[in-house]
Amino acid sequence: MNKTAVVTGAASGIGAHTARRLCADGWHVFGLDLPSATLQAAENFTPLPCDVRDPAQVESAFNGVGGKLNALIACAGILRTGPIADQTVEDFDLVFNVNVRGLWLCAKYALPALKQAAADGETARIVLLSSIASIRPKVNGGVYAASKAAVSQLTKVLAVENASYGVLINAVAPATVDTPMVRPALASNAGNYKPSGKSPLGRIAEPEDVVRLIRFLLSDDSAYMTGTIIPVDGGTAAAFVPA
Repeated sequence: MNKTAVVTGAASGIGAHTARRLCADGWHVFGLDLPSATLQAAENFTPLPCDVRDPAQVESAFNGVGGKLNALIACAGILRTGPIADQTVEDFDLVFNVNVRGLWLCAKYALPALKQAAADGETARIVLLSSIASIRPKVNGGVYAASKAAVSQLTKVLAVENASYGVLINAVAPATVDTPMVRPALASNAGNYKPSGKSPLGRIAEPEDVVRLIRFLLSDDSAYMTGTIIPVDGGTAAAFVPA
């Protein structure tokens, strides 16, 4: 396999699991995360320090990829909890700058290379990380839910705008996933935020539950899918389990 992917948020959580699995599948992965994050070069893996909120850093990172790109998997994200009226302006801006602005910047700079890949008959995909909160928001999780709703709508419009070029763009919408981003909220019940822990399957998601869907969306088996937001929630939304 001679395919190249950019994975954001590659130092931990869903991003780290995605990067490792794609490397094992034979992809060359460029892993983006904050300059302060610990990212080590490995077989098929090139770390690129990058704050996705910063246009200059994002442009530089994609220039570092070298022109060939088959997939962007945008996993970088941040969670802040508490009543909407109690959120600080700084926290609101941080959530939207990482979860929405950062994702948009990465898509913006990925698309020229992805369009070229599609024109050359190669794989050209974007997978964005939304959340089940974009469909069913939680009390004390409103700012995060609003940011992920924005991700879902960006996914749909980006997909339609780029369908004629052959670039397929979808989003996955997990419920609570056992990652470093979520664990503090699980441990402290911060701001009375209640994660989706009581799914009909009786557990929260593991990162690999999400990675399996991401791999499907990068495969030929999803060649007629674009503009779709796919829940990975263990039946939580279907059962309307109490939040």
